[in-house]
This record gives sequence, structure tokens and C-alpha cells, in this order.
Amino acid sequence: MFPILEKQRRRFQSQATLDLGFRKRALHSLQDALREWTPQLCAALQADLGKSEDEARLTEIGMLQRSIRHALRHMRSWSRTRWVHTPATFFPAFSRVRVEPYGCALIISPWNYPVLLALDPLVSALAAGNTAVLKLSEYTPRTNKLLAQMIAERFSEDYVAVLQGGPEIARQLLHEPFDCIFFTGSPAIGREVMHAAAERLIPVTLELGGKSPCIVDATANVKLAARRIAFGKIINAGQTCVAPDYVLVAREKKDAFVQAFADEVKRMLGDDPLHNPDYARIISQEHMARLGALMKDARVLCGGRGSMDTMRVEPTLLGGVTQLSPIMREEIFGPLLPVIEIKDLDEAESIVRGLPKPLACYIFSSSLRNRRRLLRSLPFGGGCVNDTLLHLGVPGLPFGGIGPSGIGAYHGKAGFDAFSYRKSVLTNTTLLDIPLRYLPLTNLKRKIIRMITK
Repeated sequence: MFPILEKQRRRFQSQATLDLGFRKRALHSLQDALREWTPQLCAALQADLGKSEDEARLTEIGMLQRSIRHALRHMRSWSRTRWVHTPATFFPAFSRVRVEPYGCALIISPWNYPVLLALDPLVSALAAGNTAVLKLSEYTPRTNKLLAQMIAERFSEDYVAVLQGGPEIARQLLHEPFDCIFFTGSPAIGREVMHAAAERLIPVTLELGGKSPCIVDATANVKLAARRIAFGKIINAGQTCVAPDYVLVAREKKDAFVQAFADEVKRMLGDDPLHNPDYARIISQEHMARLGALMKDARVLCGGRGSMDTMRVEPTLLGGVTQLSPIMREEIFGPLLPVIEIKDLDEAESIVRGLPKPLACYIFSSSLRNRRRLLRSLPFGGGCVNDTLLHLGVPGLPFGGIGPSGIGAYHGKAGFDAFSYRKSVLTNTTLLDIPLRYLPLTNLKRKIIRMITK
């Protein structure tokens, strides 16, 4: 067994982490650590990903603090034992459901939000009473170093441990007997995680991605839709699992949408986005090359420039795209955005249903009937009406995918539940023992059984 896991198992078996007061103190300690380390973490995010301090505070630190406050406010009710109705035929027994932590949790986090997506699941794991091992992505070394120092300063490694390294470390951890696994990343790696978990029958939560559509119907406020879609694509340079991945726009609105999107990009990033310090970088040259390849078979409607020197690509709208285009066969994970004309909602529904079920969907419409129709007919993990991304910032909304975009959910109570299981207990008395259920069956017993089972 991995040495850290062995230590954590002993710590968990001591039952120290089960006490509600202990769990609250752990979350308060994490909250205080975040406040203390925020300037250093923002600087590290700038160095690793090119995120501005404001974006880092908005999309990582602030959301994390909100999650901690929400957990502290509600974890007592989340962990409360529930009474369940017991059939009268079982009198005088009574039934309860206890909420118990799984034990030792493995959390594997990605590089695109290295603080938020490592520590937000940790909040849920600690609130539920688990110990945790965090495996961080090798793509963000400066942020990882600070996170490891921050966690080590506040928690002993037999409670919370941080591990760094490449894929080989992650694969080694996947073959250890953890009690639950929480993974955020690509569907391809998610399949590996699920396969490894299945071999040991370990419960797993997968937060993946996919092609999240924006639907702009004929009744939409096009300027506002373009502004909010551009915002969703500019944040972290589109390297967000729920970033808008393609736009289905009513034919009569397309030209206005393209112009409004171009205007909004200019308003937000200026004339030269490639040198705007508030615009995040693409993570690697490999990803830059991949984005360049995705653009080759499409027509640039606005944007289109990239720079290996600054590792940035302009927010770019692409036309001439069909469902069979290469850019529609994989998650883009960058600031490219295909635009496809639709003649009606039937066509929009057909296109979305023809692709794997997405993690998010964004519906822009002034028609209540159209919004209700799309929300009812389209499968997706979560999303917004007349906005993008903001559903992630609501702690009470479960966040997760469906099918290829993920299994399970977290945030708020959903996160607490992801790291817990339900222990069902019936308790009977020893002072009274009704003989009806015992053999041998007399005629009187048979009559009573037939009467109460009608």
C-alpha cells in the first residue's frame, strides 16, 4: 500500500475525522490559509497560465471561499441522521439512515483551474469526514508548489496530502485501494480512471467535458447574447470545461451576432488581444498547434490570429462548419467558436442530440415557450438561460455531467454526497418479540399473514 494512504487509513480508522467540530475546524483552517496565500497563488496562476489577478480571484479564489462558507453553514444538516418510516408490521422496530464518509479519498485535478478544481472537491471531502490525497497536474508547477506548501502548513499528511508528478504517478495511485476517487479532466483519461476503479469496485465521480452548445434563437437579444458568450469564451482563453463550444444561431440573426461578438471582443480585450495582460495564455505549444489545426478547415469570421511568442489566440468565430467538421468532433478547449446557422429549433435539437451529451448548455431566448421546450428536450449536465458559466458559481446547484460528460456531481450538498454513503439501520427492541414471523406456521399465523399482505 502507498505509504501516505496507509497513514491516512490509520487516521481515518481512529475516527478523529468523524467529529463535526473537527471537520468545521479543518474547513476554517483551509479558509484562513486561502486568505493568507491569495497574493502568492494569484502570482503563481499568472506565471503558469497568464491569468490576471482579477480573473484568478473571480474564477478560483472567490468561488472556493464561497464553497467553504456554504459547507460550513449547511454541513450539520447534511450529516444529520434521517428517520425513515417503518411498516407497522415491523413494530416495534424503527429505521434510520446514517450519513458516513467513504474513508480515504483520491482527488485528481486538472491544470486549467489548478486551485479551484483541486480544493473545491477537497472542501466536500473534508466536510463529509474523509481524509484526502490530492494529485495535481504537472502543467502548473508554480501553483502546485504553493498549494503543497499551503496544505502542509495547515494539515498533517495523514489527513490531507498533496502529490505532484506526471501521469505515471496518477496511474500508480489509481491502483491503490482508495475508498473513493474524484477525477476532473478529459473523457479519454476519465475512461482510464473508471476502468481502474471498476477493477477494485471503488466508487468514482468523473467531471469531464464535451461540446457545450449555445443556442441563440430568433427572439434572442443578440447584442447581450454575444457579450455573454464572448465572456464565456474569453475567461481562461476558453480553457474551461463548460466554455461555449459552438453556437447555433437563427439564420436571420447570424450576421448581427458575428458583428456583435467582434465588437464585444474588442471592447473587452482591445485592438490587440494577443498582448493583453488580462487575457490568459494557452497552456502549451502542443495545444497551440492543435488549435491551429482545428481552424484549417473553417472560415474565419472574426479574430483568427495567434502568437507562439505570447502563447495566445484571439477569440475567433468560425464559419463554414458542419456537424462532420473536425472541430465538431472534439472539445475545443480554447478560444475558437464555430457558428452554425439554424432555421428553427427542430434543427437545433437535432444537432445537439447528434453529439455526445454535453456538460453544459446555454439557451438565449426571449420566448418562455422556446426556453421551456429546449430545457425539457435537451440532455445536459447544467447550464444557463440567457447567460454562460455563472451556474458554476452557485454552491447550491449540483455541478456534473451526463454520460460522456461526466458521472456524478458536486458543489454544495451534491459534493458532500459524492464523498459519503448512506448506512441504513433498522433497530429493534429486545423487550418484545412477536412470534408471527417464526416457523412453524400455524393456521392462525397464515390467516394473519394473508390479512396484512393484501
